[in-house]
Amino acid sequence: MVALSGGADSVSLLDVLVRAGYSCIAAHCNFHLRGAESDRDENFVRELCLQMNVPLEVVQFDTLTYARTHNISMEMAARELRYAWFEETARAHGCQAVAVAHHQNDQAETILLNLKRGTGLRGLAGMRPKSTNPMVPDGVPIVRPLLCTTRDYIEHYLRDKRGLEWVTDSTNSDTSITRNAIREQLKNYSKTEIEHMAQTAEYMQGYADILDGKETREAGIAKLYEELRMYGFAEIDKIYDALQRGEGGKVFTSKTHQATIKKGKLCITTVS
Repeated sequence: MVALSGGADSVSLLDVLVRAGYSCIAAHCNFHLRGAESDRDENFVRELCLQMNVPLEVVQFDTLTYARTHNISMEMAARELRYAWFEETARAHGCQAVAVAHHQNDQAETILLNLKRGTGLRGLAGMRPKSTNPMVPDGVPIVRPLLCTTRDYIEHYLRDKRGLEWVTDSTNSDTSITRNAIREQLKNYSKTEIEHMAQTAEYMQGYADILDGKETREAGIAKLYEELRMYGFAEIDKIYDALQRGEGGKVFTSKTHQATIKKGKLCITTVS
């Protein structure tokens, strides 16, 4: 099940998964917080799913009343409402996962937001590619297939590769909302800097798993990073995955060193 808002991120997510051969349904939440714009988004999503021949579920929320009744912020109310409904709808359709469109810029936002509030190791770990539903921990898992890419590339993919349109949430420009203010800040960061922040989050996930005694991919990458960091290799995750696949002869280079996989191990040599 794909959480489809109609924005660039979720439109690209649905398109990628459908083209990859997954059997998808789309799920759209109308929170009725932006007047006619909320209805515009819903209409856009309905038309898109008709064009793509993707089944669509839509829900109408009275978000304002829910926030007042539960004495929580509008942002938290929308989060609780959508994740509870995602679980209900995914179970009704027998879905194996709920796919959401978070990407590397969102990961960087999350890390900076956590730093502003004060955080520990797990706060620096940000969002994981696969996690539990925050409202139903034992429910259908949440997956983030776009966590490996940036917002810039997503827009390039839609505009230049696929010729697809999307809608824009006007409230994203409201910098009185903390996350939006951080998003505006990140416009001054380069693509490489965003990628480095997202990579740091992946290492933090690994360190957290090591502390918890978990043998995960993230833990393996964190251990390999500690072993190789003096050599300056940039793609530790790719080196780890190649080792796991037993890709003998595969070569990786940094400015000063070369790593070659031989008999399931890395052979490090100096670049002359």
